Amino acid sequence: MALWAQMTPRLQYLPTQTLNELYPDSFPLDVRHYLASWIEEQRWETFDVDNMEQEPQARRLLDQMVHLLQEVAQLNPNVVERVKLQHISRNLSVFQPQPMQLVRTVRDILRKERHLLAQAGMHPNFPPFQQIPQGPPAINGTQQPAREDGKTDVDNLVLKVLEIQNCRQTLHQLQEDLNWEKQEMETIQGQNELDPQHSDQVARQTRIQQLEYNYSVCAKKRVQLLHEALCALEQCQSCLILRIKSWRWEQHRATIGVHFDDNLGPLQTWCEQLLGVNGNLRQELMLVKRDHGGAEFHTLQESLAHLLQTLIQSSLVVDKQPPQVIKTQSKFSTTVRYLLGEKMAPGKPVLLKAQIITEAQARNLGQQGVVPNENVGELINSTAILEHNTSSKSTCATFRNMSIRKIKRADRKGSESVTEEKFALLFTTEITITGCETPYSIQAISLPVVVIVHGSQEINAMATIIWDCAFSEPNRIPFIVPERVPWKQMCEALSSKFMSEVQTQRCLDRYNLHFLAQKIFDQPDISEDFSNMPVSWAQFNKEVLPGRNFTFWQWFEGVMDLTKKCLRDYWSDGLIFGFIGKQHLHVILQNKPSGTFLLRFSDSEIGGITIAYVGPTDNGGRKIQNIQPFTKKDLDSAGLGDRIRDINCITHVYPDLPKNEVFKKFFTVPSPPNPDGYLPFKLTTVVNPGDQGSSTASIPTETPMDMYGQPMSNVYGSNMNQGMFSPLPQSTPPYMPEQIPVQGPLYQSPMPQAPSSEEIDMEALEGILSSICQKD
Repeated sequence: MALWAQMTPRLQYLPTQTLNELYPDSFPLDVRHYLASWIEEQRWETFDVDNMEQEPQARRLLDQMVHLLQEVAQLNPNVVERVKLQHISRNLSVFQPQPMQLVRTVRDILRKERHLLAQAGMHPNFPPFQQIPQGPPAINGTQQPAREDGKTDVDNLVLKVLEIQNCRQTLHQLQEDLNWEKQEMETIQGQNELDPQHSDQVARQTRIQQLEYNYSVCAKKRVQLLHEALCALEQCQSCLILRIKSWRWEQHRATIGVHFDDNLGPLQTWCEQLLGVNGNLRQELMLVKRDHGGAEFHTLQESLAHLLQTLIQSSLVVDKQPPQVIKTQSKFSTTVRYLLGEKMAPGKPVLLKAQIITEAQARNLGQQGVVPNENVGELINSTAILEHNTSSKSTCATFRNMSIRKIKRADRKGSESVTEEKFALLFTTEITITGCETPYSIQAISLPVVVIVHGSQEINAMATIIWDCAFSEPNRIPFIVPERVPWKQMCEALSSKFMSEVQTQRCLDRYNLHFLAQKIFDQPDISEDFSNMPVSWAQFNKEVLPGRNFTFWQWFEGVMDLTKKCLRDYWSDGLIFGFIGKQHLHVILQNKPSGTFLLRFSDSEIGGITIAYVGPTDNGGRKIQNIQPFTKKDLDSAGLGDRIRDINCITHVYPDLPKNEVFKKFFTVPSPPNPDGYLPFKLTTVVNPGDQGSSTASIPTETPMDMYGQPMSNVYGSNMNQGMFSPLPQSTPPYMPEQIPVQGPLYQSPMPQAPSSEEIDMEALEGILSSICQKD
């Protein structure tokens, strides 16, 4: 932190422009300030920023930086500062596609700081600094961009072009003056042939020499400015393309609930500005070649042409993605936007074509840039015209009634299911830009999609999509994804997806996630930290859970669906205890009186919530009983609040709050008498506490330890950390760690009750249909 300690008192003497150059928008001053010690401890100078083998190390530094900044934000008592730091930590995702850019940015900042301090040593009063050194050039002698926000860079580019145009006009004026002086010189020479040293003739000659010198200097400056403008354009366009890739990556991550700003307006403006700059530079280059000739300008022309082609081809984006699970014969829509739409040449409408491609075709597309010829699926309504909307200033092609009539499957390996096969939609067209003679072939590819033929495949297909969105790398080869990931990454994905799906601000806490780890790893009695334990795709959604007939994802998705449709307010208000196993209920309820209950998600049934409560035993003791889980069907007929009100054997919600006060707002108001004379009726939930099969054997006296080495009673008991688990504002009391749901009449065992003969027939029928679909 020694460097920052020296810099801090000198910041006030730096002009605003210098500060903006030193700490760009992609790495603001706040990050340098709050993470000063950590930043200076890292070995930034040991990186070879052009060596992609060091990218994993750079990515780890990026992840650490984001994590540290989020911790600093959480500990900051100032609300405004906390929100600002959280916003900055999210914005650091701009470096996700190219983490080496973060290394380059931080390294250059530290170099500049040392340079400034060296200047300050020579000048104690620390006078204003004119220009900050940018560090060594990178690829092809072009410095890499230090800012993600291109506004200032584009403004500087425009000024550079104006300077070139001024040079051209100055040269034109100098050439006219030179022509005039030479003409006058010839006249004077004719009049003074016998006196070559005539004063007028000498003055004219001196004037001509000065004009020729000025012309030469200005011509060299013009060429130099062209080179500088081209380098600046390369930097700015690299930043733009990096931001477009980042936008696409954020759009991809939005599937699991990660925040995503879908506004393409600033990127469109950026594209249009760079297109204008490129056109002006091409025009100036043509004029330079006309005036001076020379083969040296051919390279500049080729560079500008390549930048133009890259810009035009990078400006087609899938604005509204198609659904990532698509059922054949079903309609769906998608929207493709062209960010240079206002610059398209008028005349013939631009027709955008869509086709479905396999993962292998998408891979070849990225390597060769060739549109695949083989048709793997039949798309209906697969063309749309790019149309300009003057009010929104956007140019989009909207496919409103697209449908996949049939799909051709690839050969599957081993136990691979059709719901694991990924496809994508490829959009192609040819576009002519105003001012460009030749049309450009452009294309864009959608996020991966899974094609199904039956609704029973949807949950498994969504599991494939979730795994892909959560664990794929930004610049991967389509659509490669790791087979195993650390559990801590899975935790982030599950919590983010849960919050997004349920539409709540209440996340899953570490105790919820620990129970989920115990469940997926089948280690219910292990209290160790699972963070770095690898979890596989098979554990996520191929292997059924022990003693169950469903996978982890199928069970978790059922909980999300039930909470979203029936229990969102209960969860957000902190009334559902969360994910917790039966073995821990003794710890939580061991010292509570009879009638104390809590809500938890069912461990044995998909999409169920159950009530665990303390009941009396025949000999005057206490036992824990579990009411049969309530499903969505049950809660549609009578809400959870009404059922809790009806059950007489439960009186206080954990830890000791009267149920009628806590759940009052969820009670249904009695219906008024029916005007047609009929008497109203209501469904009432009745539980028979005398059913001994649902009770636990006893409440243990010893206190188990949690995964963090703390007594479980401290975690789940009445002395738990109130602040950590407090619900949202205006919600019912803050009294529990995190939630777990529960349901209906008492059941005898963790396994569901045997189905009736009719239910067996339905399950058999559905199984036959499902197996047929899987073979599709």
